[in-house]
Amino acid sequence: MTDFLPTTKKEVELRKWDELDIILFSGDAYIDHPAFGAAVIGRTLEHAGYKVAIVPQPDWHGDFRDFKKLGRPRLYFGVTAGSMDSMVNRYTANRRLRSEDAYSPDGRHDMRPDYPSIVYTQILKKLFPDVPVVLGGIEASLRRLTHYDYWKDCIRKSVLCESGADLVIYGMGEKQVVSIAREIENGKHIRDIKHIPQTAYLCRKSEIAGGIQEDDIILHSHEECLHNKKAQSENFKYIEEESNKKHAQRILQAVDNFYAVVNPPYPTMTTEEVDATYDLPYTREPHPKYQGKTIPAYEMIKFSVNIHRGCFGGCAFCTISAHQGKFIASRSKESIIKEVKQVTQMPDFKGYLSDLGGPSANMYGMAGINPKACERCKRPSCINPEICPNLNTDHSKLLEIYREVDALPGIKKSFIGSGVRYDLLLHKSKDEKSNKAAQEYTRELIVNHVSGRLKIAPEHTSDRVLKLMRKPSFQQFYAFKRIFDRINKEEGLRQQIIPYFISSHPGCKEEDMAELAVITKDLDFHLEQVQDFTPTPMTVSTETWYSGFEPYTLEPIFSAKTQREKLAQRQFFFWYKPGERAGIERELKRIGRSDLIGKLYDGKPFKGKVNYDAKAIGSTPDHTSYKKKQKNDAWRDGKRKQGKKR
Repeated sequence: MTDFLPTTKKEVELRKWDELDIILFSGDAYIDHPAFGAAVIGRTLEHAGYKVAIVPQPDWHGDFRDFKKLGRPRLYFGVTAGSMDSMVNRYTANRRLRSEDAYSPDGRHDMRPDYPSIVYTQILKKLFPDVPVVLGGIEASLRRLTHYDYWKDCIRKSVLCESGADLVIYGMGEKQVVSIAREIENGKHIRDIKHIPQTAYLCRKSEIAGGIQEDDIILHSHEECLHNKKAQSENFKYIEEESNKKHAQRILQAVDNFYAVVNPPYPTMTTEEVDATYDLPYTREPHPKYQGKTIPAYEMIKFSVNIHRGCFGGCAFCTISAHQGKFIASRSKESIIKEVKQVTQMPDFKGYLSDLGGPSANMYGMAGINPKACERCKRPSCINPEICPNLNTDHSKLLEIYREVDALPGIKKSFIGSGVRYDLLLHKSKDEKSNKAAQEYTRELIVNHVSGRLKIAPEHTSDRVLKLMRKPSFQQFYAFKRIFDRINKEEGLRQQIIPYFISSHPGCKEEDMAELAVITKDLDFHLEQVQDFTPTPMTVSTETWYSGFEPYTLEPIFSAKTQREKLAQRQFFFWYKPGERAGIERELKRIGRSDLIGKLYDGKPFKGKVNYDAKAIGSTPDHTSYKKKQKNDAWRDGKRKQGKKR
């Protein structure tokens, strides 16, 4: 039991500890693996010399015994909702409770409350009012300022206000948790710890560290955002820009006669720093308390290895860069090989790595050719609307890792399960070496690292919608598919491309979805990997969806919001199902696109029966066809938007 961080009083006593320095509370099951945030933070603090325990998925009902069982820590409580936003984890895009929680034993969906960051913190503050509470993880990170909450359908204050936490850590938290511990240990009160990068705190105007400075960015107040959607949209532009800059400015926002103060982030982690995180003594297993139980998220990644952090894609609906950062922090080849060797020693490993990737599969080792240009840049994406000429797109280092991993004893095959950016593979740079490496990587990927089906995410077929998504033109998908098909033919393979698409994204109309159906039909796709757009805090798409304005241009943008509007778009994914045809034909006639009926159904007359109200598809949430479509699990619906992060 001492191989794991302690979770009970008995496990603490086995270590002969009289007192704990820091106690972590997590909405996830405790899996001692570098893909799970609470384990990383716990191991980081342990490595720094602190006595740490984890209380996973505490019972928030009744007498709060789980919150009291380990007593009072010497320094502080740490709280995280888990590896995913709890509301994405618990609810579908239609706000229906999911049947499975991928981060709970046996997938139980009742092991965490809504908004654990708030619930856990309020309980701890009630029980131990004088003990500091530090909030971290994706849920708190993306709620550090005024934000739109889709599930409550309202604008909400900073999580600092609603939870009562003393500090919020945003983004990856290894440096902050140790710095906070050192400050408290040296006698500083938590209210006076205001200088640590990548943290946010709440205070009165007179208590802002150093006072309001000339270069501080002062956002529209929370109160103004409540009454002015355009103000909320304008705010987001500055929040995103500062998250993506090498040298960011401090952000301030007035709320309830206080100020939420967001300190600029740390510099991008070095390779040595990332290696240090992954080289900590993880057991790579769930805690023994889960023996005999299955934790779906662990089963997904148990034989995978993450090779970098960060993503410079800047997709409008994605939170990866907001949390992990735009700039890539890559592990060394030695560190990656070391972890792969650990995986090969796992008793049930059969020789197949499920993923050798990251937030995006093929961004490893990439950075600006001229670092000084990156220091002046505030673009949210390095590859949209076009690939930056300063970006080094050389795939050579990644190819080298693939080949060295595949040459290891015990490895039969390594698959790439992370999303591949085909626009990087198609890019023609001025450097012929990079172009050649991209071609070589493409063949290597398709021939040696696809498990029969390559998942990629064009997201839509309409270039107008794709522009709002910050995704490349669908013409690039055609180009990549031609290469994919050619290589398969040359190699005698029969592999498939499985594309992801999103309906109801801001700017998308029924006509766009109808044309998507026709285009994907012509490509012989029967779509499986599809989802409704779900507004999550701190994305361009969410702010556009809520406010009706694109944050950078303040251009008015249409969004499908009602259940009827969303279902009318989603039905086009499933044009090939007989039960959908009547509704699709009716909708195409209604929007004046009867010309698409023949293209979808090859001019064949409809002979089916309409077995539900033909007046308004989706007018009730109990519509049978709709219920079937909503069976998306948390991993597929949420993980792809949020990436591997904490």
